[in-house]
Amino acid sequence: MSIWDGLEEFLMVAEMGGFSAAAKRLRVSTSHVSRQVSRLEDRLGVKLFARSTRVVKLTEAGTDYFAKISDLAAGVEEASQAATGASGNLAGRIRVSAAGTFAEDRVAPALAEFARQHPKIIIEMDFNTRNVDLIDQGFDFAIRYGALTDSGLIAKKLSGRQMVCAASPEFLEKNRIPLHPSDLRQLECLRTNTDRWTFRNPETGRIFDVRINGRWVANNGHALRHGAERGLGIAYSPRENLVAGLESGKLLPILHEFADTTRSSWLVYPERRHLPLRVRKAMDYLINEFEDQA
Repeated sequence: MSIWDGLEEFLMVAEMGGFSAAAKRLRVSTSHVSRQVSRLEDRLGVKLFARSTRVVKLTEAGTDYFAKISDLAAGVEEASQAATGASGNLAGRIRVSAAGTFAEDRVAPALAEFARQHPKIIIEMDFNTRNVDLIDQGFDFAIRYGALTDSGLIAKKLSGRQMVCAASPEFLEKNRIPLHPSDLRQLECLRTNTDRWTFRNPETGRIFDVRINGRWVANNGHALRHGAERGLGIAYSPRENLVAGLESGKLLPILHEFADTTRSSWLVYPERRHLPLRVRKAMDYLINEFEDQA
């Protein structure tokens, strides 16, 4: 029996926080992962995980073992990449969770170029507006927008996002032009995943919310623009979602002095010591690609 048997499974369970999640990531059965870890424990003569029906945690011995083995695994991967020509021969699968026009129009082309440069890399992009659990769902990193909550994820800023409030000329002719965000309470607004819009007082810099209502609800930037262009109400969104309508004159900007300037797009990933080199290189590539916009 090789001293390496069970190490990959052990590391993945420790990093993913469970046997099922580790099995999904390794694309094997949960029973295979459990069997390999049990054999490793038998060989070492210690329990590496404390298991219950709901929780899998590293024991004290497991924590110490993980600290030493994860560094070793990182070194092995680095050595393997160096032996095959460094990052020029990166290989393997990278799973990315993303959503929105920025991810579709900016991040996807950048990752496509990264994949072109590394023919052995497999990119899987999942476009879904929900905030998925990266570890449980087996994603390497995600592209997220807005103000981040403290989720235990590491976040790197990719790009600032210019917010724009806009409506069609027809809508503004039929309704009074709002002079303050509070006026939006009496007007039709196009909602996304929230009924509260955040604005900034231009004099004090104070951030404040306005609760809005409307009959057009969409979690897609293009759908939001189509609704606004057809006079269904006022849209408030990152500029790239509305730029086609603004440039064609189908949408007119309003309340620009109150626009929230704190919005950004982020690259987020789970906090763990050992990241595959291919994942680190992909993230570095994106961060460098958007460096002048952060």
